[in-house]
Amino acid sequence: MKLHRRFTPLNLLMLSINGMVGSAWLFAPLYAAKIAGSAAIIAWIIGGLGTVFIALTFAELSVLFPVAGGTAQIPQLSHGSLTSFMLTWVAWLSALTMAPIEVQAILQYASTYFPPLIKLEHGTPVLSGIGFIWATLLMLTFCIINAVSYKGLVRFNFLLFIFKIMVICIVVAMLIRSNFHPLNFTSMLPSSLSIQGWQAILTAVASGGIAFAFTGFKHGVELAGETKNQAFAIPLAIVGSVIACLILYLALQVAFIGALNPSMLANGWSHLSFIGDAGPFAGLAAGLGLAWLVKLLYVDAIVSPGGAGLIYVTSTARVLYAMSEIGYMPRWLSYLNQQSFPVAAIAVNFVLGMFLFLPLPGWQAMVSFLVSGMVISYAMGPVALLCMRLELPNEKRAFRLPAAKFMCALAFYFCNLLSYWCGWETISKLAIAMLVGIIFFVLACLRGRVRTESLGLRSGLWIIPYLLGLVLLSYFGAFGGKNIMPFGWDFLVIGIFSIVILYLAVINRATVTSRGYEQCLAEAG
Repeated sequence: MKLHRRFTPLNLLMLSINGMVGSAWLFAPLYAAKIAGSAAIIAWIIGGLGTVFIALTFAELSVLFPVAGGTAQIPQLSHGSLTSFMLTWVAWLSALTMAPIEVQAILQYASTYFPPLIKLEHGTPVLSGIGFIWATLLMLTFCIINAVSYKGLVRFNFLLFIFKIMVICIVVAMLIRSNFHPLNFTSMLPSSLSIQGWQAILTAVASGGIAFAFTGFKHGVELAGETKNQAFAIPLAIVGSVIACLILYLALQVAFIGALNPSMLANGWSHLSFIGDAGPFAGLAAGLGLAWLVKLLYVDAIVSPGGAGLIYVTSTARVLYAMSEIGYMPRWLSYLNQQSFPVAAIAVNFVLGMFLFLPLPGWQAMVSFLVSGMVISYAMGPVALLCMRLELPNEKRAFRLPAAKFMCALAFYFCNLLSYWCGWETISKLAIAMLVGIIFFVLACLRGRVRTESLGLRSGLWIIPYLLGLVLLSYFGAFGGKNIMPFGWDFLVIGIFSIVILYLAVINRATVTSRGYEQCLAEAG
């Protein structure tokens, strides 16, 4: 049994936007402002444009190679099993974090009315025992909707999409109309002219929820194998969703900053807070006497994260399904039910996702971990695109990225900067996760799950120095590390590192013929 091609271009675009507009818009404007002040607007522009460059590389790749779980399948083709497993393992772990993040956001907002759901530990809101029970019920609901009906999934997604976009537009309009203070933006220019200001801006991109807010563009990559009219649908979903959401997020950040009472900033942006930090927009609306808007926001605080969590259950299951198909994971994980949904992968992701509430408590801690891993998987986009341009130069491309060498180099550099900006505390946790992944890979090889002819030891020579280099750069860097590599110089060092690794990755690519490409495409479905 194979996955069906069933998502229309509009379905895929709405799925991507719905998956992107989750808890990020509810929390990121607050966290980004606390880190960077009014210069958070600059951080959103940097995060959005950087993501567009990355998304463009995946747009060409996913049209050329439209398969389910493209995060696993594409590096398998370009560099073999070793590279594919390492990047897919990190991407899967990161994506696995997404549904729990959205559930955490729902319950954190709901705790305003039901305080027993959340308790504070060292100032960080974490789930209580009752909160964990509700988290389990919500996660189960996401899984059931994903496993039962395709039509139900699409219709439910459409309703969530319309409601979420409508609420965001209403919030922006009402905040700007009711209470707007232009003087709140006066710190933006000084921040953009100082080293400390730029360090705060870049930290906000990685750890303030901004990079996290754009992660949904990968849904188009993971669902490419189930999409109709791929040449149009995939670029529309991957790139169009990023641009649409950048406009929404910028409007929200401007409205949020402008609506703040100047007295709230008396002790500095870092001390900006609302009751329990549970709902910044709801807190603003309450302060303005907009009771009806507060109620609408609390309804959307369930709908927005719920919609994103639902779609991430969909796409994350495709990554695990692809890992099983390739041989990295047990074969039973690729089992499909009568509706051709990967139910075994959905079930395993649910169980593992529940454990993530324990080591990564709190929305912001979960976000930092997700971003650090996700951007490493993003790096495969520019790398694989350059490799496929060299290996399959005559293959027809329905979507072709202009100035590919420059765009790929820029996208790869941005991926590495994002990883670095996440900070040492987060990267150190990711390093442990990568070591666990290596153990799983070795076991898969010993059990004969990975074909030796596709192992790709030579073509994977770059991946270990790459991952190790990211860890060392973070350790010696200025974002939570030893600060041996000071801010400013780190841009140059990471630039040189990116050029060297990109060169090694491209020259050590696997050999791919047109016949081999067609065979891989056929095997992938």
